[in-house]
Amino acid sequence: MSPGSAAAQGAAALSVDREVSGELSKGATDAYTLDLGEGYFVYGAADQISCDVVVSIYRPNGELAGRFDGPARGNEVFQFETTTAGTYRIEVAAFEDQTGAYEIEIRRAEPLAATPEARVDQLMVAYDDPHTPGGVVAVVEGGELTFAKAYGAADLTFGVPFAIDTRTNIGSTSKQFTAYAIMLLAEQGELGLDDDIREHIPELPDLGETVTIRHLLTHTSGYREFLNTLAMSGRRLDRGDFIDREELISIVQHQPSLQNSPGAEWNYNNTAFGLLATTVERISGETFADWMATNVFHPLGMHDTFVRINPAQLIENRAEGYAPNDQGGWMIARDLGGSTGAGGIYTTVEDLAKWVRNYKTGELGGPEIFEQMSTRYVLNDGSPTGYGFGLFIDEFRGLERIHHGGADTAHRSMVLYFPELDAAVITQSNNATFAGTISDAVATAFFEDHMEELPADDSASEEEQSDSVAFDASSFDPASFDAFTGRYELEEVPGFVIRFWREDEKYMAQATGQPAFEIVPISPNGFKFIVVPATITFNLGESGKAESIMLHQNGDHPAKRLEDEGWKPNIDTLAAYTGRYFSEELETFYTIAMEDDQLVLQHRRFDDVQLKPDTEHKFTGGFPVAAATFETDASGHVTALVVENGRTRGVRFERMD
Repeated sequence: MSPGSAAAQGAAALSVDREVSGELSKGATDAYTLDLGEGYFVYGAADQISCDVVVSIYRPNGELAGRFDGPARGNEVFQFETTTAGTYRIEVAAFEDQTGAYEIEIRRAEPLAATPEARVDQLMVAYDDPHTPGGVVAVVEGGELTFAKAYGAADLTFGVPFAIDTRTNIGSTSKQFTAYAIMLLAEQGELGLDDDIREHIPELPDLGETVTIRHLLTHTSGYREFLNTLAMSGRRLDRGDFIDREELISIVQHQPSLQNSPGAEWNYNNTAFGLLATTVERISGETFADWMATNVFHPLGMHDTFVRINPAQLIENRAEGYAPNDQGGWMIARDLGGSTGAGGIYTTVEDLAKWVRNYKTGELGGPEIFEQMSTRYVLNDGSPTGYGFGLFIDEFRGLERIHHGGADTAHRSMVLYFPELDAAVITQSNNATFAGTISDAVATAFFEDHMEELPADDSASEEEQSDSVAFDASSFDPASFDAFTGRYELEEVPGFVIRFWREDEKYMAQATGQPAFEIVPISPNGFKFIVVPATITFNLGESGKAESIMLHQNGDHPAKRLEDEGWKPNIDTLAAYTGRYFSEELETFYTIAMEDDQLVLQHRRFDDVQLKPDTEHKFTGGFPVAAATFETDASGHVTALVVENGRTRGVRFERMD
């Protein structure tokens, strides 16, 4: 069956290369259909003329194939593959009940490419345009670069195309280099992994427990995460606000206590790796950039790799970073400041191929270093994490996978390594909307013969097949989900609540301070999030209702059911929270105000954050304040506000009036 134009009842038909205009009223959803054969690649776009839209794709059996919710203006691009022939349904809905106009177009509907190289061309079609920020895809096998191809533009101002040798900011992919530097110094006897970090940076405060270099390497230190902390204070990271490296030390100095006991909790932390870079400088007496060039980059022949100490530093032949603007075009997005050690490395795929080769050969430092870096860290309670030293460790379709991605303000990168194959996939981009799924899809295109087979029903993602290969999602009885609905609080993060509910045959979840996401069944009591790399297992009790859940995301996180139905304060109760609050730690004011019978948190430098009631005295919000808890005195008078956003928790604001 080839692409056609037969329409299902209540939906308009789409055909290739024909734009269809739409106008969304509040709460409306437009539906379209497209007849497709088995084994097709489909690429399209919804031009968000005056409305931010969300595009959802449903298979012929009604299962969700994908949901796309990227930039607020410009093209909301979408692409998917078919495994069965039939009529696919494409729904366009307004984001958060907006209204406005859009145009939707199917730009490609063609058989899946027969070769891995051609498959990459399909995966990169959205970036294969001289007027669009692009990227490069590379494959490394046996330490050699066996495939590399660039797409789109490296610089839109001067019309410079992306090339294989374009130097690109790899963001947090840089963390493995910082970890390697620490391991080299440990091998040389210059430091110990269990050294108190205050031995090397003595101006860090004593917060009651010893924080070691190992804790910093494994994201278990308990220090504040500096990017989220500064965002709370009104620093606009998306606008290129300057951050000095010394601020990382200052943030820790102002921190009243650790967020967790060192080694007890994994919480991704850029502060830690910034402090590790400072440790290299304190021990060596050199700048981190110079030390890395002399001791890591040049010995491996990585002559196109540089540590960018600050965003003003000139890097020749580099890709400029771009993010969508409000008019549907592109704007320059300045690199994050203060990121040295946690990010900030510019490199090429050719140089990264040399780096990956050292994973296997250990020509620099010996193989033991990479072995230690790629060993899962074990928390104090004996629970393993999915992280080593600057590297994630997991499985992908039966293959061990060692990887790390990076995201600066606009740049995106990923290095995936499969040690059993001694093979890697590398992606780099200067496009803030670059799809994070591309690297896994490239790995599948080149190495699928070495991977476990997917089930015939491809509704589950490739990462979550092991427990659901034999499960038929269409057999799940929607009514059975009622045993799971309710609210669950994470045991390790009190106050972090995930709520589950059903909308007819659609299953929804929302965590504290986060948007609502659809989840789909992968087993009788297991579900996966559509747009978040996480799964949920519900644990039924004797009553037949779920008494607890296990959140599977960078490890296993238990949560217990909350029996109450949620807090519903009246207008007078809400009004009691209004006022002005000040944080000595952040040197920042917040105003809590009432707007349309709802609380909002206001700051002069970021957009108002709507606060929605959660549990008594606690509200959920959005970035940069995901949750807000009010404290009261014995008479019930509100005295303080404590806020968090996941990576930074327990920041206290005293009421001023």
